[in-house]
Amino acid sequence: MLTAPFRPLLKPVFKLSGEGSYVLISGLLCGYPMGAKTCSEFLDHGRISLKEARYLLAISNHPSPMFLLGYVATNLSPALSMTTVLLSLYLPILPVAWAARGLYGVQEAKDKTPFPKSTKSSFDTVMMSSFEVMVRIGGYIMLFSILAAFIQKMPWFSPFWKALLLGIVEITTGIQAVSKAVSGPLQGLCLTMITAFGGLSGISQTKSVLKNAGLSVRHYLLWKLFHAILSVGCFLALSAA
Repeated sequence: MLTAPFRPLLKPVFKLSGEGSYVLISGLLCGYPMGAKTCSEFLDHGRISLKEARYLLAISNHPSPMFLLGYVATNLSPALSMTTVLLSLYLPILPVAWAARGLYGVQEAKDKTPFPKSTKSSFDTVMMSSFEVMVRIGGYIMLFSILAAFIQKMPWFSPFWKALLLGIVEITTGIQAVSKAVSGPLQGLCLTMITAFGGLSGISQTKSVLKNAGLSVRHYLLWKLFHAILSVGCFLALSAA
């Protein structure tokens, strides 16, 4: 199994099954909304339980390292530490996981083997599924980019509040706006907060791939808000250290 090298860490810390470990790793590495999509598909195919799927949805959907190091880092002031931002984004996964595991009653997920035969799909099915997801993501990015353009034209907001509102709507536009509107520790704090939250665009993209009725986008939204609050706290604590 691809996740075998990570099992000594993931199993005792996160109490995940082998399949759940794959969902978490794919979500951490591939970015929005891959973690949620994999979680939903694994639940549909019986690879993970409903409890583990709900738990995973709270912790497995994040911006990719490529986005963080290639886009967030380039918009961060040179005087600020990208390491602090990364730690502020990833450390809160641990308390969020603890809270979600307790809420959904996940003690220790067990591997489900062998996989059901129904999980086999043809190349055409996989390809069309990928195209469908790309079209949905592209559509939401276009929709929220239009909304962001309207926000940028609003005359009654100061540059700071306008940048923060853009970040809440769509993180790519918001990150760029924040980097231009503010500087110093406040810039790092705002970038950390909006990146951890993921924006309404990211939440809509996530909702579009949750095809299983057992997974709630409202719960997901609350977990992202909780994660953003913890990230802000981590950034303040690490910056003061």
